[in-house]
Amino acid sequence: MKQSVNFNDFISAFHAFKRYDQFGYDALKILFNFIEQAEEETGEEMDLDVIDLCCNYSADTVEDVADNYDIDMSECETDADKLEAVLDYLRYNTQVCGVTDTGTIVYCNAF
Repeated sequence: MKQSVNFNDFISAFHAFKRYDQFGYDALKILFNFIEQAEEETGEEMDLDVIDLCCNYSADTVEDVADNYDIDMSECETDADKLEAVLDYLRYNTQVCGVTDTGTIVYCNAF
């Protein structure tokens, strides 16, 4: 038996596990929409497992992703160039869920 989860339930689950701050509101909205889209595309419902999501997905700044994965940014002249270089790297190696309005990238970190 599966239980339907709306966005408020999703947020509450992260609060209950004290994991809300790992993502924040905007990044969790992107992650929630990404999961819902994956469910629609595959026709398979997913279980809500906050710890698993925290282990497999991250929300980081462009600079943090570049540092964590040693992405060469030496030829990037603008912030937009840096964002595109990081997104290109992530798209090639994993899945990008989306980017918040403040530039935080939500992605699958299970390479």
